[in-house]
Amino acid sequence: MTVLDLFAGAGGFSEAFRQAGFDIVGAVEFDRAAAATYAANFGPIVAAMPIQEWLATGDVPQVDVVVGGPPCQGFSQLGLQDPEDERSKLWSEYVETVLRARPKYFVLENVGAFTKAPEYGGLSAEVGPDGRLQHYRFIATVLNAADYGAAQARRRAIFIGYRKDLPQVTLPPATHAAEPVTVRQAFARRKVRRRVEYVDLALVVQSKRPDGLPGPYTSRQLHVDRLYSTVSKARFRCIPPGGNRHDLPIELQAPCWRGFTKGASDVMGRLHWDKPSVTIRTEFTKPEKGRYLHPSEDRALTLYEGAVLQGFPDSYKWVGSRTDIARQIGNAVPIDLGRAIAEQLVYEASAAADQPPLPAAC
Repeated sequence: MTVLDLFAGAGGFSEAFRQAGFDIVGAVEFDRAAAATYAANFGPIVAAMPIQEWLATGDVPQVDVVVGGPPCQGFSQLGLQDPEDERSKLWSEYVETVLRARPKYFVLENVGAFTKAPEYGGLSAEVGPDGRLQHYRFIATVLNAADYGAAQARRRAIFIGYRKDLPQVTLPPATHAAEPVTVRQAFARRKVRRRVEYVDLALVVQSKRPDGLPGPYTSRQLHVDRLYSTVSKARFRCIPPGGNRHDLPIELQAPCWRGFTKGASDVMGRLHWDKPSVTIRTEFTKPEKGRYLHPSEDRALTLYEGAVLQGFPDSYKWVGSRTDIARQIGNAVPIDLGRAIAEQLVYEASAAADQPPLPAAC
């Protein structure tokens, strides 16, 4: 089956569907570096432009499945939650694309808070009797990536639509709810070495790209450290396994932390070896942003370790600066979660092929 990926980023959803046997035929991503990463892995099938401009070109292919995750900054609990944020309205362009592409299935993913946002009500109405997608039904829920083999606790709202002439779709069964994959297991599978040194990425690959962007780098080439200040290094040394900023002596606490003995327990925290990682966000290489210290080494996670926890293969190619790549990794759909959804759609499509079509009036 063919797939069109909207708001594609670095291609996490596409990689998951590719691993499940789908044919990725197109993508849309406006971020220049992310689109370059996508093209490095899937070829020149990505339209590197805002989705509004792409829709205006009229170049929407007919596909079996549309996937994508519209921007969430307007309703993410980590953002400003500005109801007027224009990025929150881009789900409407997603709906317009589905209307034109006429897929059998579509999958929309977003932060868990999406199901409580007004945008979710608007999307649901589009699948109603008077909506643009009235010929579809849908199921929606919040899934934890750790329940599907990801070494990461990441809750995502999943909205799966299917044409009314197809059998009802069901959610993929949770395969790892009882025994989630831990950080230790994920790193051991890839033989991720613990000790790393600071290396300027420009020295890893001498980029000769015509667009001037750094790269491409393979995931494994991103296993390099950041430069830290003296006070940061001192803080890292004081934080025990599983610890966080509350373990720091007063002289090493940032002024904004002093006097605040509760809350923000993940700040400057170490990952636990024998638990899944916390959610890998776009600034996961910065310990001051969350529980992103290595479980035992006195450093933050490397870009490579973040890519491993997101499920990207070692051979995956990345384009852009350190900040660009961290953002691409953090914004991606965990590969294991995406593949579970893709494999479920393969199962559903196979079952549909064995049944006579429903009457047109259904």
